[in-house]
Amino acid sequence: MSIFRRWFAQCAPIAIMLAVSLAPVSTNAQEQPEVTQVTPNVLVFATASGNVVASVGPDGALLVGTPSAASTPAIEQILKQHTKSSMRYVVIFPENPNEPEGDAGWGRMGAFVAMQENALRRIGGDQMGASGSLPERLAKLDVGRPRIAFDHVLAFDLNGDAIHVVHQDSAGYSDADAVAHFHVAHLVYLGEVFPGDGYPRIDAAQGGTLKGLIAQLVWTDPSIRIVPARGAVTDGSSVKAFVDMITAVRDRVQRMINAGKTEAQILAAHPTAEFDARWGHGRVSPDEFVRELYSALKKP
Repeated sequence: MSIFRRWFAQCAPIAIMLAVSLAPVSTNAQEQPEVTQVTPNVLVFATASGNVVASVGPDGALLVGTPSAASTPAIEQILKQHTKSSMRYVVIFPENPNEPEGDAGWGRMGAFVAMQENALRRIGGDQMGASGSLPERLAKLDVGRPRIAFDHVLAFDLNGDAIHVVHQDSAGYSDADAVAHFHVAHLVYLGEVFPGDGYPRIDAAQGGTLKGLIAQLVWTDPSIRIVPARGAVTDGSSVKAFVDMITAVRDRVQRMINAGKTEAQILAAHPTAEFDARWGHGRVSPDEFVRELYSALKKP
C-alpha cells in the first residue's frame, strides 16, 4: 500500500467526521406548505400555524395571515416563481400569545412586516418591547417580532388589486381582529374569527367577546371567496352555516341558563350535539365552546 493510501485510510474517516461536525445545522426544520392558486394573482399557503393569503405579481408580494417560521423559506421560493420583484409586505394576524411565530423570519429578509398594535403588544412589541427582549418562543425560533404596528387600516394598491386590512371595532376572537378584503379577487380573510376547522375560540384574556364574534361574521354572500384561519378556501355560505350554528347553540345555552341550569348541567346536555360531526374536530372542543358561551352569557 502506498504512503498516500495508508494516510487516506487512516485520516479520511476523521476528516469526514470533522466536516460533518462543522457543517451548518439548522435548529428549525423547514416546512413545505400546501399551495392553492385562487386566481392568477392570489395564492393561499396552508402552513402549520395557519393559512396565508398572498397577492403576487409585478409589484411584488403581499402576505396576510399567520405564517409559520418553518414555512418561510419555501414560501419565498414559490413567490419567486410568481414575481420578479423583491418587494415583500407581510401583515401578521393575531397569534396565540403562548405560541407566537413573531414575524416568521420575514423581517430578517427585508420585508415590511406589520401587526395590529394590540396583538403586537402581547408578543412583546409596540412600546412594551422597547427593551429589545424577545419572548422565549421567538428566541428559540430565531425570529423577530413585527416592527410596524397599525391601529385601524392598512391599504395596499398592488398587483392590480385594492387590498384593505381593517381592524374590527367589535372584538371577537380578540381585540386585534381584522378583516383582509381583496376587492378585485372578491376574497376575504377573517383570521381566527372564522377558524375553518371547528368551533371558534372567544379569547376573553385577549378581549374577545361573543357579541363581537357574531358581529364580524357578515360575509355570508355565496359569491365571496372566504379563506379561513385553517382549511380549504370556501365561500360565504360556509360563514352563514357557521353563524347559524353559533346562534343556535347560544340560544340553547341561554335558555338553560334562564332555567337555572349550572355549567355542569348544561355541558351534560350536549347542546352542540347536532353540530359536532362538522365542527367538533378542530382546536376548540365542543365542551370548550359551550364553556365559552356560558361564560359570555353569564356576564352582566
